[in-house]
Amino acid sequence: MERQYVIDDITLKDTWRLFHIMAEFVEGFEGLADVNPAVSMFGSARCKDGDLLYTRAYNLAKLLARNGFNVITGGGGGVMEAANRGAAEEGAKSVGINIELPFEQKPNPYSNINLHYRYFFVRKVMFIKYAVAYIVLPGGFGTLDECFEALTLIQTKKTRPFPVVLVDSSYWKGLIDWIKTVLLPSNMISREDMNILQIMDEPEEIVEYIKRFVIL
Repeated sequence: MERQYVIDDITLKDTWRLFHIMAEFVEGFEGLADVNPAVSMFGSARCKDGDLLYTRAYNLAKLLARNGFNVITGGGGGVMEAANRGAAEEGAKSVGINIELPFEQKPNPYSNINLHYRYFFVRKVMFIKYAVAYIVLPGGFGTLDECFEALTLIQTKKTRPFPVVLVDSSYWKGLIDWIKTVLLPSNMISREDMNILQIMDEPEEIVEYIKRFVIL
């Protein structure tokens, strides 16, 4: 009887959890309805103002904003802060989609549209649904997770194709070499899958590439 009580208790909690999940979806759908066209930008939360990576994200977001794009980030520090800051200073919509974490990631002060999420998978839907492109700067596991989520959805045709740009060829070289020399020869991916992502370094080149896919 005690074991049955535990199972029922877990089921009950999961049932009520659905309402929280639905509420997060509704909040996102309503809050982001008018952000098009927007570019989702990802990268390390560990860099600081003055670091080369921070400056690169800041300048790239400013250039995107000048060309008519809004910017979506994970709402935290580092690259996210830099991108939100650059977009906001150019008068664009600067979206921060923050996530509740055990170490309490704090929202950066530069997003002028703020959303707060408990569930990573709901947050990922918002990054994908409202982005016309992904820009992936150097980062860790979280950055890789967002990148490969997009690549997988595009590869399997579960979402519309859109540009996925890896910024900083020197940083991503090892990963790309592994994909080309291990995944591809092993037939784990198709040759055309390599066309889903691009590696670029110059902000102007990145923005012009994205503009080719978007009608502003």
